[in-house]
Amino acid sequence: MSSSSSSDLAFPVEDARRVVTGALDEDLGGPDGVDVTTMATIPATQMTRAGVIAREDGVVAGVDVIALTLDAVATRLGAAPVEVEVLVVDGTRVRRGDVIAELHGSTQVTLIAERTLLNIISRLSGVATHTRRWADVLEGSGATVLDTRKTTPGLRALEKFAVRAGGGTNKRMGLYDVAMIKDNHKLAAGSLKAAYAAVRQQFPDVPVQVEVTTAEEALESVEAGARFLLCDNMSTDLLRSTVDVVRATGETVELEATGGLTLEVAADYAATGVDYLSVGGLTHSSPILDLALDLRP
Repeated sequence: MSSSSSSDLAFPVEDARRVVTGALDEDLGGPDGVDVTTMATIPATQMTRAGVIAREDGVVAGVDVIALTLDAVATRLGAAPVEVEVLVVDGTRVRRGDVIAELHGSTQVTLIAERTLLNIISRLSGVATHTRRWADVLEGSGATVLDTRKTTPGLRALEKFAVRAGGGTNKRMGLYDVAMIKDNHKLAAGSLKAAYAAVRQQFPDVPVQVEVTTAEEALESVEAGARFLLCDNMSTDLLRSTVDVVRATGETVELEATGGLTLEVAADYAATGVDYLSVGGLTHSSPILDLALDLRP
């Protein structure tokens, strides 16, 4: 499987810059827009100290967004950069009241950047926190939690980074790096074997996964050459029998369970012998981690 694990925590800086730019334009009313409240009430010369604080327990992800956002605002205002001291690294578990970063510099820059940087890092930390819960439940089971393509449009690289920070693994970044043959592809191509052969012929170097819903489909896929199966919406009993049937072929096949999985049943599904559990909710249903930016007196 083409994937990125939690050990690969390279932050997607260019994607983050693009997101920050768009978010600031949205908040300020365009690239030449202003924060009317801050500009009216805070002198350009005023300096301040502030902290980014955790208001609840969780896992932090996206700390580089703090400096990126402050730098972007400083550039817009023609102001000196705000100094940022990051106190925790991505993937760190924090408790309520923990200080994530200390800031020192222009009050105007700090206040204009506040909501944008909090929106992004809170979102990413929420994804990392949710993922960490899955990783903890699966620890020692031999199964790994995967994300999906069910991401917020425009935030995929950042949200998938947050999954890695939380201890999960990225399955695929898009439609280009892993082929996934689903029911509609089988129907349009005429059969499972025809669809698999077509992908193999046109894109021989791309990993191919086949979605299956029965043990019979799983065997047919393996016979066609598939070595990566997505077992969709199977009960634990059906999944276990499917795993047993596939393992009995003697082929090295990766098996993934998906569909309606919850933390309450995660251990049961992992115990069937699958390699992965994929959870769209990591990115489409994670609540934010509540973070705040507080000025120091």
